[in-house]
Amino acid sequence: MTMGSSTAIMTKLSSKNIVSPKGFKAAGMHCGLKHKKKDLALLVSDVPASVAGVFTTNAIQAAPLSVTKKVVYETKKMQAMIVNSGNANACTGKQGLVDALEMQTLTAQKLNIAENLVGVCSTGVIGETMKMKPIQQGVAALVVDDCLENAIDFAQAILTTDTVMKNTSYTTIIDGKEVIIAGVAKGSGMIEPNMATMLGFITTDANIDSPMLQMALSQITDCTFNAITVDGDTSTNDTVIIMANGLAQNKPLTPEHPEWHKFYTTLQMVAEDLAKMIAKDGEGATKLIEVNVTGAKTDEEARKIAKTVVGSPLVKTAVFGADANWGRVIAAVGYSGAVVDPEKIGIKIGDKMLVESGEPVHFSEEELMQILKQQEVKIDVALHIGDGKGTAWGCDLTYDYVQINASYRS
Repeated sequence: MTMGSSTAIMTKLSSKNIVSPKGFKAAGMHCGLKHKKKDLALLVSDVPASVAGVFTTNAIQAAPLSVTKKVVYETKKMQAMIVNSGNANACTGKQGLVDALEMQTLTAQKLNIAENLVGVCSTGVIGETMKMKPIQQGVAALVVDDCLENAIDFAQAILTTDTVMKNTSYTTIIDGKEVIIAGVAKGSGMIEPNMATMLGFITTDANIDSPMLQMALSQITDCTFNAITVDGDTSTNDTVIIMANGLAQNKPLTPEHPEWHKFYTTLQMVAEDLAKMIAKDGEGATKLIEVNVTGAKTDEEARKIAKTVVGSPLVKTAVFGADANWGRVIAAVGYSGAVVDPEKIGIKIGDKMLVESGEPVHFSEEELMQILKQQEVKIDVALHIGDGKGTAWGCDLTYDYVQINASYRS
């Protein structure tokens, strides 16, 4: 297995793919929901795995979510996930649920496993009834494997308006055993989590039960997937699922385990990588924006301010145009709804201090323009009223975003 960059806790794998952990296989193909691109994907564990999930907070939820939630919250084990792109199966009434359940049944029969071990995810156009004949033929034709090619097929088959695949994986050592955590995601528009038109699938061979896994994923989601925004829209299909099949054979993980922090930190890094990839791939985006807030009243308030700033259309367009208009940043801080003291605020873009103690600081417009022209732009906001800190990620707002979304159905 090829290794990449490392820290004391974990090592990033250069062979980044969803089947890196032991006992996982995947497949992806074109079944006919889309004109040409791959649109059907399958992820399978050799054995039933512990499972956890987080889902959209939108009151309008797609039919597959009710199927998958039942697996996560009632079965509390998952062995397979069937995913289609090109059709969200959302706002499709009773027929939508019938179709989602059929996808579950077809997959279970193919793999000869219980139906309540199969999750279902869909992404794509809202309000169109699923074409089931391509799904039926596609499920029958899928052949899972643990090779890199199949992992790539899976990653491609879940995409919609994404411009790139989003994969990451890390390894760590727990109880002397190698534990791998890998993730794949899609999402580039309708990304205002709690969560986004985003799907995320994380696999690990760690030995951990579902309640502990759910606790970890829920906590980590708050500072990763729920800390990104592209356009302020919350989708009907947002789902992040993690499956842990235990094949690494470490001792069961709980917060009391002496190496719990290794698992938790590695999982958080996988989630953060995927979240940042989604933000960076915002529809038409040219830049990733990172907003770091320190000195807030609480961590929650810091994240709230960071998301408000990175989600501001005026901040986004200023970054796109490399316009050093810090007034848009401080305005977003002010209307975030969090507690602030205007006379204590400090703002930096890159390494350039623009505001100190609420007052402007002289800076070079030319130097700041060069910072804003970079592919990644960092904005730091210091409030000096508490110990709270938080980070959010987003992207610039471009002409292409309007063009992409004006013609999404065509």
